[in-house]
Order: sequence, then structure tokens, then C-alpha cells
Amino acid sequence: MTLPDAAFFLLTLPFSLWAAWGDLKRMKITNVFNLSLFAVFLVSGLFLLPLSEYALRIGIGFVALVVGFVLNMRGNLGGGDAKYIAAFMPFIRPEDISLFFFILAFCLLAALLVHRAARATPWVRAQAPEWKSWTAQKFPMGLGLSGALSLYLAVRGFSLQLPIAAG
Repeated sequence: MTLPDAAFFLLTLPFSLWAAWGDLKRMKITNVFNLSLFAVFLVSGLFLLPLSEYALRIGIGFVALVVGFVLNMRGNLGGGDAKYIAAFMPFIRPEDISLFFFILAFCLLAALLVHRAARATPWVRAQAPEWKSWTAQKFPMGLGLSGALSLYLAVRGFSLQLPIAAG
């Protein structure tokens, strides 16, 4: 178990649930949400990380923000999704970015399949008829992004083994 990652998991889990739910219901991840999540890192990171790593992770978050804005301007990524990625990237260990992107790809694909199956099931749709994601052409990416963040931090924080990371 690593204290920073376990603490980050517990601190970000409510945010992951909030982002997934909000994206499913409203197809929106708000600026207040993203700023709040980033503020959690700014405060907790000061206590949990060495100062040099803390600064590096903030820098990675800003690089993610710039890349996200470019992708958003090109129409490849929603603005809320881009800001959400930038807000959570500081929680990812710099040496684990490749592992995280593998987890992200898996979670985005799984979220897409589960959402499309749920959307095609009348009983499921009837449980939350007001959700905009049921009729939107775009996919609520916050669902997969949240899953990836939480899965990564759970794996790192609680020394869980992923089948791909066992080698």
C-alpha cells in the first residue's frame, strides 16, 4: 500500500462518482467541478508528495490542459472532458503514465459498451429517463475517465494486481 495513492483514491472517489453521474445525466462536466478536483490535489499533494514531484505533477496537469484545449478546438474532445483530464493528471504518478493510458483505453471501451447496452435496454432507461446521455449523439466520456482514475489509484494505492501489470 502506498499512502499518497491510497489517500488520492479516497479523496478523488467522490469526484469520480460526481463526474460520471453528471456526464450521464447532463452531458456536462462543470468548471466548478474541475477546479474543485484540482484544488484537492493542490492541498493534499503538499502533504503527501515531495515538493519536486508535486511541482512536476502540476506541470503535467498544465501540459494536459494545453493538449486538451488543442483537441477541443479541433473537435476531438469535449471542453469539460479536457479540463477533467487536466484536473486529474496530477494524481497520476509520472512514471505510470503509460500504464494509466492503458487503463484509460480499457475503461473508455468498457464504458462505451456498457453505456450503449444500457441505452438500448428500455428497463434501464426507464430508471433514469431524464438522462441526456440516452439520446445524445456523443458519448459521456466522464464515465470512462472516472473509471480509469479510480481504477488506477485503487491499483496503486492498495497494491492490487492487474493481469497486464503482473509481469
